Amino acid sequence: MAMDQAFFNNCLLTLYLIAPPTFISLRFLQAPYGKHHRPGWGPTMSPPLAWFLMESPTLWLTLLIFPFGHNFRNPKSHILISPFLFHYFHRSCIYPLRLHRNKTQLTGFPVTVALMAFGFNLLNSYLQARWVSHYKDYDGESDGRLFWWRFLIGSVIFFCGMWVNIWSDKVLVGLKKQGGGYKVPRGGWFELVSCPNYFGEILEWFGWAVMTWSWVGLGFFLYTCANLVPRALAHHKWYLEKFGEDYPKHRKAVIPFLY
Repeated sequence: MAMDQAFFNNCLLTLYLIAPPTFISLRFLQAPYGKHHRPGWGPTMSPPLAWFLMESPTLWLTLLIFPFGHNFRNPKSHILISPFLFHYFHRSCIYPLRLHRNKTQLTGFPVTVALMAFGFNLLNSYLQARWVSHYKDYDGESDGRLFWWRFLIGSVIFFCGMWVNIWSDKVLVGLKKQGGGYKVPRGGWFELVSCPNYFGEILEWFGWAVMTWSWVGLGFFLYTCANLVPRALAHHKWYLEKFGEDYPKHRKAVIPFLY
């Protein structure tokens, strides 16, 4: 038990330690996929296959770890992990299938980037699953009373964010299906920010942090911000440079009305 606790704590510390360098590096060097695709990053693979493989630990590792947790027989643990699995079932299975239908419009996905994402998902899936299934105290004097309130509030935030994320992805994939290169996304949340898909995902993991009320949930939320905020800013600048006066100047990068 002591070894397991030490391993868990070291993994949690790692999650917090990798967030600042991720943010700093992405402010200067964008991951070379999607709009920022460029040569020089080694072999590439099919984007749908890359998304499936690199996101897959969030499903199989979570399901592998969960039955060995102290809280496995507590219904609250199953309820709590459900939004996490729901998001990643969509990201690992549904989203790649949607991309596959549009594969003629996609550039290759660097294997090195997919491997880095795979490694992060191993770390994060272990932390989230182990916390929910083993280390969280569901029936403690304080948490037992507050669990349902936190879950309800966090779920509303989470599923609102997931809706924004999925809707935005559908719009972007739909534009690619039209052919003729990149276009200015319009309508809905795109009238407020350049990257509502990233805004939605940030909302999701903020909701997850509220639901879990834990250092692991907070760490995941902070890492999501460190990863997506600089990438959203790079997308925003790319749109401005590519479309010039045709791109709405009032749009923010990722946070409506703020940033």
